[in-house]
Amino acid sequence: MPTIERIEGYADELTAIRRDLHAHPEIGFEEKRTSGIVAEKLAQWGIEVHRGLGGTGVVGVLKGNGSGGKRIGLRADMDALPMEENTNLPWRSTVPGRFHGCGHDGHTTILLGTARYLAETKNFDGTVHFIFQPAEEGLGGARAMLKDGLFEKFPCDEIYGIHNAPDLKHGELVISPGPSMASADFFDITITGFGAHGAMPERSRDPVVIAMNLGQALQSIVSRNVEPTHAAVLSLTQIHAGSAYNVIPNEATLAGTVRTFDQPTRMMIRERMKTIASGMAQAFGVEIKVEIRDIFSVLINTEEHSKVVYDVARTVLDPKNVAIKETPRMGSEDFADMLLAVPGAYFWLGHDGSVPVHNPGFTLDDKILPIGASMFARIVETRLPVTA
Repeated sequence: MPTIERIEGYADELTAIRRDLHAHPEIGFEEKRTSGIVAEKLAQWGIEVHRGLGGTGVVGVLKGNGSGGKRIGLRADMDALPMEENTNLPWRSTVPGRFHGCGHDGHTTILLGTARYLAETKNFDGTVHFIFQPAEEGLGGARAMLKDGLFEKFPCDEIYGIHNAPDLKHGELVISPGPSMASADFFDITITGFGAHGAMPERSRDPVVIAMNLGQALQSIVSRNVEPTHAAVLSLTQIHAGSAYNVIPNEATLAGTVRTFDQPTRMMIRERMKTIASGMAQAFGVEIKVEIRDIFSVLINTEEHSKVVYDVARTVLDPKNVAIKETPRMGSEDFADMLLAVPGAYFWLGHDGSVPVHNPGFTLDDKILPIGASMFARIVETRLPVTA
């Protein structure tokens, strides 16, 4: 059973929606225009609409044929990135410093296509909750929706999510059972020393030199403390200090991220960071403050629901292009928090284009819109079959 013909029939309309969203990107918790379009489309198709969960989140509720009580959640993220676009496409971003550089405009459109098809056909027995989430890009949109009672108000027995993948070929789909994407911590380290003239460093407690030493020391944690069979990443991504060529500043700051796949490794890295910073503060006679923030949980796909995705994908796509991939991705995704509350699976759909996400030249191939919508729709029809 290939891509759903009915969805292919309005592929051009989906493309128009996606390109409009692309031209008007909104970052996390600012998705007012986007959520307004989503709510309007859902209502137009006769779907019950609920707004305001997690700030700008939208949930659509659709009951199928029959009296089945099972409930499935389908989730898409809506936010853009705070970065410039460099594509020169006719539908490129019209908002300076805002860009759908991760393809969330495509995810939103895919779920809208699914909603329209299921509303028109209702070839399922149960309830579907269409979850349009704000602020996925590190701002805690999933946790905001959960805090607002997402699954208390809209209970789900299982839930599914999708992400575009320019590193896969068009029409390829990958699902990874078990830990599939890493947890993510963001950290900020502030070194408060004592400034002086750049020509008189002996009168200072130089935070810049300390920052360089601390940065090197932190890089030893993964190589010398993490078991070689346990993947982990500690990346320093920012260093800030000083404002003049001849002034040793009072303060220097470091920032970055830690990625892991299991909680013991995650906690060990946090403790080692604090211990190293404390020892270095004592050695150099300065104050070092370490703030570590839990941003994303480990994304864990259940075996059962991963198999659902795999089996359905082989009916929508060429079976030889559907793969189970055991190697997880070091990237992170806050759909992980929804999967901690409800079992389900998150999968990757390939498309034409070699520029990676979060790059100013990233482009989404609109040909995947009906494919993604067909995947979601077939999952619902498979899991909530109408019985005679």
